[in-house]
Amino acid sequence: MHVLITGAAGMLGQKLARRLADVGALRATPIERIDLVDLVEAPTVSALCAARVADICHHGVAEDLVSPMPDVIFHLAGVVSGEAEANFDKGMAVNIDGTRTLFDALRCAEGTPRVVFTSSIAVFGAPFPDPIPDDFHLTPLTSYGTQKMVAEALLADCTRRGFFDGIGIRLPTISVRPGLPNAAASGFFSGIVREPLAGVQAVLPVSREVRHSHASPRTAVEYMIHAAELDSTALGAHRNLTMPGVSVTVGEQIDALIRVAGPNTASLIVESPDPVIAEIVAGWPERFDTQRALGLGFVPDGSYDDIIRAYLEDDFVSG
Repeated sequence: MHVLITGAAGMLGQKLARRLADVGALRATPIERIDLVDLVEAPTVSALCAARVADICHHGVAEDLVSPMPDVIFHLAGVVSGEAEANFDKGMAVNIDGTRTLFDALRCAEGTPRVVFTSSIAVFGAPFPDPIPDDFHLTPLTSYGTQKMVAEALLADCTRRGFFDGIGIRLPTISVRPGLPNAAASGFFSGIVREPLAGVQAVLPVSREVRHSHASPRTAVEYMIHAAELDSTALGAHRNLTMPGVSVTVGEQIDALIRVAGPNTASLIVESPDPVIAEIVAGWPERFDTQRALGLGFVPDGSYDDIIRAYLEDDFVSG
């Protein structure tokens, strides 16, 4: 089994590589090689892993990555939401042009690999029904959402044409994210938990009434692995599906933080409204009908309390 991970130096890419190395098999087949590709060198967590610093947008890189053809490709490389909104050209170049370059290389090469693409719930745009069904029309209200929508359409069409066997999974916001804040507009969802747990003040730029859907990094990795192993004939022509998440308000996140870690943590959250972030978040969906994904065996976190506990078990480092 030969696996390729793009965006492998990112948080989810690193966790996915580590999980695959720990399990040692995919589709009941021993993993012999995991290629890790990113703009910076990804950690090689196992002797199975080989890291390469490369940009799939550059001529010849994608073609080289798929020769020989991997059995499974996890396409995680992308510019995050806030950065894609602030830098339109960069978002287009990475999220659309990079994806198309990879898909074109697959189209022209020998083999039909499984491609797991990490999309986003940002492909949906208000006004929304409550909950949002899996087949709700895609009308994104951000550049990031638009770029993910285009990539979803390319994946579905390339799969229809038989160039590869693709599955797009629309991830909820991933929290609690370890490490330093990133440029995602959703970064505060993690920050208001991660920073107080470390004894550091956190800024809340939106109302406590804001509701959103979340998945832990641990669960997101399991979603990707399950998508790689799933019998894709069950998807038919509808190759992109919304992953289950825990839908909570910011206030409910804070309540969960208090239950898990005590009231002193919540006192470190400072409310400081940011109209730019608030406008972006206002266009995001809140709740989803994910019966399709649940029926296909994707298993969500049980509660936001569980998401915090997963962070404490997997990523928290005491000061």
